[in-house]
Amino acid sequence: MSKLRVLVLVRTGHVPPLTLEGIPEKELDAWKAEFDVCDTLRLLGHEVLPLGVYDDLAPIRNALTEFKPHITFMLLEEFHGVVTYDFAVISYLELMQQPYTGCNPRGLLLSKDKALSKKILTYHRIQTPRFTVFPFGRTIHRPKKLEFPLFVKSVSEDASFGISQASIVQNDEQLYERVAFVHEHTRDDAMVEQYIEGREIYVGVIGNQRLQTFPPWEMDFGQMPAETARIATSQVKWNRKYQEKHGITTHKASDLEGEMGEKIQKICKRVYRALNMSGYARMDLRLSHSGEIHVLEANANPNLEYGEDFAESAETAGIEYSMLMQRILNLGLRYKAAWMLG
Repeated sequence: MSKLRVLVLVRTGHVPPLTLEGIPEKELDAWKAEFDVCDTLRLLGHEVLPLGVYDDLAPIRNALTEFKPHITFMLLEEFHGVVTYDFAVISYLELMQQPYTGCNPRGLLLSKDKALSKKILTYHRIQTPRFTVFPFGRTIHRPKKLEFPLFVKSVSEDASFGISQASIVQNDEQLYERVAFVHEHTRDDAMVEQYIEGREIYVGVIGNQRLQTFPPWEMDFGQMPAETARIATSQVKWNRKYQEKHGITTHKASDLEGEMGEKIQKICKRVYRALNMSGYARMDLRLSHSGEIHVLEANANPNLEYGEDFAESAETAGIEYSMLMQRILNLGLRYKAAWMLG
């Protein structure tokens, strides 16, 4: 394995230290994934330069010129505070003829736009919950085809931003109130989709042309009160005290093997290809009580923190963490961007 110079793009303020020695645990959450990636790349023998970026491309250009990286590891999830601008940073890297890890610009753009991605999936006859979009600043009229209960969320924000138990609405009054909440807090469109009762399943996919899926991972909602909806709210995903209180965990869905497992794998690969994705991604699915698979969304460049869902599911597939990081590097180096084909 050859030693590489790796530029790691992170958000300003998330440049990790060289060691965790003396760092209080409560300070780790903001940049733990960045630390795990950088530390592992160094252990693999690579020369690593983490770079904090917020709203200026000049530091990236300077690093490309001075550090001359073989590849840029993309951990930046936004630019200028806008989550949909990550594709523009990757586009810039392509314009600079710089190899990078993770998803290509088109795949990022399509997968981040939840409404557009669902239209593409519908065209390809991949089952996804019925939905509509209420544009920011426009009057709200519920289509008759959408029956309650409904799930209201931002059309572009991720990481369960703004999702709570109030996101599940049972009548028009609750619907209008929640859409207004999303409009006010995101200044963006709201997406409303049919709420599917069932199991929350996550599937990792890795590859460019040849794809591999990891074993299905399940969100176990533990002992949450019976009257609460089983959805991945911000509390469920990120509040550790709340997780411990209710016994909320994620783990391998051991019963989703055989015919059902193969069906899930095929659907996830179809989604990946339909949205022109590359590198690695996580598919969020809902498995109804009747056994129907509904694709909720595709997440390009998911969280790579050690011990989190993507890395854990990779390990159950026989790919331990350092191998996963090296494989992501290799896929980035092998991806055929347009500038390579000229």
